[in-house]
Amino acid sequence: MTAKVRAVGARRSGRGRTPKGLLAAAGALGLMAVAGCGGGPTGAQDGFRPVKQTDGALTVWVDSSRLAAAKLYQKRHPSVKMDIATYDGDANGSNYLRTKVSLFNRTGHGWPDVAFSSQNNETSWAVQAGFTAPLNKGLIPHSTLANWAKGANDPCTAGRTLYCLRNDLAQTVLWYNAVLMKKWGYQVPTTWEQYEALGRKVATEHPGYLVGSAGDAFTPEIYLRAGKCGANRITGRQAVTVDATGPRCERMASLLDTLVKNKALSLSSVFSSDFGKNAADKILMMPGPSWYGGSLFRGTFKTPAHQIAVAPMPQWSGDSRPSVGNVGGGTWLLSAHSAHLKAATAFLIWVATSDDYQGTTAPGYPAYAPAARTWLARQASSGYYAGDITRPVRTAANQVWPGWGYGQFSQEAIWAATVTPGLTAGKSIVSMLPAWENAIVNYARVDGYKVTR
Repeated sequence: MTAKVRAVGARRSGRGRTPKGLLAAAGALGLMAVAGCGGGPTGAQDGFRPVKQTDGALTVWVDSSRLAAAKLYQKRHPSVKMDIATYDGDANGSNYLRTKVSLFNRTGHGWPDVAFSSQNNETSWAVQAGFTAPLNKGLIPHSTLANWAKGANDPCTAGRTLYCLRNDLAQTVLWYNAVLMKKWGYQVPTTWEQYEALGRKVATEHPGYLVGSAGDAFTPEIYLRAGKCGANRITGRQAVTVDATGPRCERMASLLDTLVKNKALSLSSVFSSDFGKNAADKILMMPGPSWYGGSLFRGTFKTPAHQIAVAPMPQWSGDSRPSVGNVGGGTWLLSAHSAHLKAATAFLIWVATSDDYQGTTAPGYPAYAPAARTWLARQASSGYYAGDITRPVRTAANQVWPGWGYGQFSQEAIWAATVTPGLTAGKSIVSMLPAWENAIVNYARVDGYKVTR
């Protein structure tokens, strides 16, 4: 059965085979479930005490993009009873899941067994709320967990305990129009210095063409995170270090200011009708997440085949440790209140690792590395891209800079409220860095964080 959970005021989000370890996990959970049926909660590692296990339908909450995954699992496993509900997936930081969990905690019932979120910061509140079950304490084999991309599950980890599974990555790469680059005799930049110089040249020689966009709320996650700007380093469960005015931040902000001034960077959102009408066919280069290829160029812009290619993100000269940004992704959470742990964990493992979904059907780059190989092979064989996209996308998956934290506060919301209006009014990003830093500090303190500057 499929139902729809109404998320008031939320906006729509922009974006068969049994995997190894599933049988082992199911066996371990079978023992846990049997123990839990003895009449009351049983003890577990790290204080996790499963509720009494019962028969009944598995309740799964997904957003519209992951509905296909839940339906496919139901089709592949017809003996599993499922109640599938769709909600906004906490798109744009709606906090719908958090609000509902708070209500369920008060009433003592209503929690879904498994929930998908489009956000990577859910554990910042869900652990304290007692909603998420510890996954690496007997529920999922370590041999399975070892296959996630480097750092992919960091947002799901508190201390040494894993509380969710990363669904997909959104590592940034440099998208570019290979046809135009060749026609105009330009070389793909490997450093940020070369990127800026080429942007200046394009502004002079081919005015109107773009080397990127600074018009989205996730702009800092593309550029400033890749440049190792320490705007929000989470140092503890309720502690954050904020330095948005340091030299790394100023260097990247200055680059953006230069290219905005030269009109080589757009100030329109890549999802806006304005961009689609006036700029979509004027892109020479565009740093952006791995999902830009299918979702943006192929799906939204309808860029013809054999034009778009991929290169590694530029790096600052002399920096021996490459770093990239990340825009999006998502997480799967298993409820600590689930009375169907065996079925819930089996679904969780399948939906996060299965080639049947992640490798073949999923829209984004899977965080689970074996499925990512299948996904990349499918992209490469599509015949759409100019050249092979496999190496730069796969390499970037292990280069996402870990110094950008996932606190309860939304960086996108802060940037949109603090920097975007100033950009529109003609202010430089460098001049707004102090205000951006102060806003991050204020948001963090409201959420109860101890702030170090």
